[in-house]
Amino acid sequence: MPNHLIVVERNEDKDWAAGAGQAVTMREYVTQPGLYNGRQMRVVNLSSDLGYMDLGYYVSLLAEARGQKVVPSVGTIIDLTRKMLYSVELPEVNVILRTTLEKLAQPPKTGFSLVICFGQVQDSRFKTLAHELFDRFRCPLVRVTIAKEERWRVDSLEALSPAKLSPEEFDFFLAALEGYTKAEWRRPKARQQPRYSLAILQNPNEALPPSSAATLKRFQTIGPSIGFAVDLIQRKDYLRLAEYDALFIRETTSIDNHTYRFAKKARHEGMPVIDDPQSMLRCTNKVYLAELLQSNKLSAPRTIIVDRPQLLRVEEEIGYPVVLKIPDGSFSRGVFKAEDRAQLTEVSRKLFQRSAVILAQEFMYTKYDWRVGVLGKQPLFVSQYFMTRKHWQIVHHYKDGRVEEGGFKTMAVEDAPREVVELGVKAANLIGDGLYGVDIKQTGTGVHVIEINDNPNLDKGVEDAILKDQLYQRVLGEFLRRVEAR
Repeated sequence: MPNHLIVVERNEDKDWAAGAGQAVTMREYVTQPGLYNGRQMRVVNLSSDLGYMDLGYYVSLLAEARGQKVVPSVGTIIDLTRKMLYSVELPEVNVILRTTLEKLAQPPKTGFSLVICFGQVQDSRFKTLAHELFDRFRCPLVRVTIAKEERWRVDSLEALSPAKLSPEEFDFFLAALEGYTKAEWRRPKARQQPRYSLAILQNPNEALPPSSAATLKRFQTIGPSIGFAVDLIQRKDYLRLAEYDALFIRETTSIDNHTYRFAKKARHEGMPVIDDPQSMLRCTNKVYLAELLQSNKLSAPRTIIVDRPQLLRVEEEIGYPVVLKIPDGSFSRGVFKAEDRAQLTEVSRKLFQRSAVILAQEFMYTKYDWRVGVLGKQPLFVSQYFMTRKHWQIVHHYKDGRVEEGGFKTMAVEDAPREVVELGVKAANLIGDGLYGVDIKQTGTGVHVIEINDNPNLDKGVEDAILKDQLYQRVLGEFLRRVEAR
């Protein structure tokens, strides 16, 4: 039998889960990484709190960071929380649903629901539908609500926990769980999806965009020489996205806003997209990155993941001053320094209102951070970003809303320290083959990865200071290679 780890909510749930594999609570899995990190196993996440940045969400996030196969994946969790995301997968599912209902001697007259357990369903008439939905949404338990207006359709999908099942459904679920953990891990079906110009998603009103208006204009100017007509699009152009051959996201990304929806739709349409959805999922959460770096033995400041009851571990394992981070902050937002317990308590209280866990990280002061830009697994640029005057961060967000940024210096890749470039490329390649900015501190103890950004700045006069137009040509050339590779 494959080595399965069944993650449940409560200690008492371990009794019924033990028949399928080793059973642990979600809190044990998240807060005791030493017990599970580096172990090749298949994780079945049966948590109920799968909301973004809830504890169950972190179970799947950390499983992926630890190199373990997990159901549901973070991508599936995000998809099932928003109808606008999962609905793009439903047209083909609805064809199967209607075909199934047409074959029934006595089809239902009103809407109904089905509980799908690992691709199995109690009503065998809907077996094909259940298999298809599980291929698209690898979630242990899903309630499917089916409705009819003019035609039958899947109205909604909801991830369930075993605690929400009736006794009869729970018995069926246990049998399905046992059967699933004894079976081979099946890959989802590969789907051929449709196809050709470059759309750049931007927000002209964004205070700190990853590319300025002048930079985007440069992409538009150089695009035709590479073979692209480059259009600037905005959030309101979502329904037009399929008109293009590729998508370049130049707006600050977040799993919780429309940028992720654009990336998902581009991927669904078969379009090359940077940032791709997986890179966004991996990079926008610092908990995932901390675990990923640790699992792959890349040097980084000492970092621990804590929840409310474990807050004082920070004093014992990190000490003061300590950097506290919200998992999905960007541009130095959601990053704070605590000098003592009073500040630790005050800052963490605010951060825990947004996330079930936070990061505590060893403080390393340097006058500047290195940024290694990596594209398609190759170094693109190297810059130094200097701390703002009398502050410990590159970007200083004042309480009155003002923002101050430090200076910069960009150099040729070959002129940068070799160890900095090599570490940057290694770290970025753990994420994927897109465009990344790896922030690195260089101290007397060596080079250390601070962060991997999926949406790094590319700005006229800064990151292009050495390459000039070659920077834009290389980015556009990578899109061209991907389009032609289709």
